[in-house]
Amino acid sequence: KNVKGVIDYDHVTFSYNDEEHVLDDVSIHIEAGRSIALVGPSGGGKTTMCSLIARFFDVQSGQILLGGHDVKEYKLDSLMKNISMVFQDVYLFQDTIENNIRFGKPDATHEQVVAAAKAACCHDFIEALPDGYETILGEGGATLSGGEKQRISIARAMLKDAPLIILDEATASVDPENEEQLQQAINALTQDKTIIMIAHRLKTVCNADQILVLNGGKITQQGTHEELASQQGLYADFLYARQDAADWKLA
Repeated sequence: KNVKGVIDYDHVTFSYNDEEHVLDDVSIHIEAGRSIALVGPSGGGKTTMCSLIARFFDVQSGQILLGGHDVKEYKLDSLMKNISMVFQDVYLFQDTIENNIRFGKPDATHEQVVAAAKAACCHDFIEALPDGYETILGEGGATLSGGEKQRISIARAMLKDAPLIILDEATASVDPENEEQLQQAINALTQDKTIIMIAHRLKTVCNADQILVLNGGKITQQGTHEELASQQGLYADFLYARQDAADWKLA
């Protein structure tokens, strides 16, 4: 297993602009190669947990370790080599599809780009375009559907081959005919990686090795789907009341 995929949150506290803590003394050890689903109400700290690993912000107290080293010790480019991020809102550059995929690994060969595209289930629709891999995408990738953009984004992440993948669940806003292919692409991407995912769908949550319930800046529950479903608490409340919790759709 890749040690680089081991993550530790060690008494992490964080707030934006000196407001109340978004994360409050959070400690958790995540082993390499495990998948972690973050669930809970909006504002509970899910996105912040992901943002702090990538150093979009820095912790106010405590530390986050990646592979046993504080993320602050990494140079930014070497930190980013260890992390791939796939978000719901994909940004694609006004450039060829090939260069958009290659953004994950600038020195990749055409063959490597194609292999990543095949694994991400987007080779066929790329080949069907008038200029194939040389097709220029509109600003923001406007010429592709949401599901196609997502799969390009996953191909980019696959090519990068980082040990840690942060996933703001990519299938949340995709039409049903694309969803199965997208799920295949995500399964291929996440093979043998450490995954931290902000989960919106019950199906995704159930498959995670470990679920963390975040509420009010604290991890209020952790365990497998089966364990948490049988406990009293927020997870069971979500599950059985079928509430539309802010940004967690129980599909």
